[in-house]
Amino acid sequence: MRAFLFSLLALLPATDLALAQSKAATKSAPPATETRYFATLDGFIDGADVILKQTRQGKTATSAVLDVCFSPSKDSDRKDRFVVNLTADGQTLTGTSQTLGGKTPVSVNLQQKPNGETFDFKGVVGIGTATYEINSTDNSDLSEKEFEETQAVDDSIAQAPKDFTAVSPEAVGVRVALEAASDFLKTLKTENVEVSLSSLGIGCDALRAGKLVINLSVDPERAASVIAKAKAFPGVTAAGWTNGLVDMDRAILFPAAGWRDGGKLDRAKIAATVTGTLAQTLEAKLATASWDEVTGKLKMTFKRPSETFPALQLTEVISVEALVSADRPGGSDRLMLWLGNPSDTTVDENAPPRLGLNDDASGEEEAEPRSDGGAVAALAKELKGQRWDSESATWQ
Repeated sequence: MRAFLFSLLALLPATDLALAQSKAATKSAPPATETRYFATLDGFIDGADVILKQTRQGKTATSAVLDVCFSPSKDSDRKDRFVVNLTADGQTLTGTSQTLGGKTPVSVNLQQKPNGETFDFKGVVGIGTATYEINSTDNSDLSEKEFEETQAVDDSIAQAPKDFTAVSPEAVGVRVALEAASDFLKTLKTENVEVSLSSLGIGCDALRAGKLVINLSVDPERAASVIAKAKAFPGVTAAGWTNGLVDMDRAILFPAAGWRDGGKLDRAKIAATVTGTLAQTLEAKLATASWDEVTGKLKMTFKRPSETFPALQLTEVISVEALVSADRPGGSDRLMLWLGNPSDTTVDENAPPRLGLNDDASGEEEAEPRSDGGAVAALAKELKGQRWDSESATWQ
């Protein structure tokens, strides 16, 4: 019989023989090995950020890595993380590890089941004495390229910006290794800066990157010096300007000539011009004006009679901030002024006894900014300056 088959194959044309051999090889070849990712797994640990990386042949995993960032306590914003190398036995994935922060033992036992074009996962994850039942269904996977495209790229720090149209002159960002972050923060106690409290939260991105971005507010006159010192600190991988207060729609570019005194900003002259213009546009009297030595902001308050229940003769107190700096890092013959949106409150300043007032409307979301009476346009005229045109992205 075998001799008969060989004689038949010998009679086939060479091309037909090659095609037959190719089809036979295709049928016997195992599925190609590829790397696939699950960027999210619903039905896992409550509120956890989960990434599952698998090496697969077809629908069968040959190995996997489970990366979980989670909150150890329901009442805390603190995050911890564990990474487990999983051994595959058929559709069963098992492994042990420990959390990176608390060094708590972790065990994983998952059953993976193909469900059409998606996958289901069931099983148990143990973290210390806590046990979590896993029931995650209809999970779609991604190729390595697709997964990389979903990952955020941290480009928030501009180490050498050409100007302050895309970053803010008082806002400094520092990227530092997690193990060096504590020592770096201690050095800031003597730097006369404000540290953003929200930037101190070590989230999942920071845990996975091993780096924390700390945001600071500093007088623009000292920002370059603070950045230079930060760059020299061990563990700092980047330091520069970042997003901050400045909204370009409320910014003015004007010549520096006449507004500097001995190379420094003539703060008294600038304050007099800004407060004088605002007093006119707000139709209010200046109450206070002072420069914040830490952030470099000019903080102002104005007062005028409140239109709320006129018979009570209440007072409306309007608060406004401004910031002035060179229009770019280093030397420049132009200055940029930013004027914040006003905020207001109403108080009783009459002779005692006074009416206690609760400004319960101040916390409303998406409230319309209070009108400044056209103060930005008036200041641009006073300073002989230009306004930013967002459509053309140029000063006009």
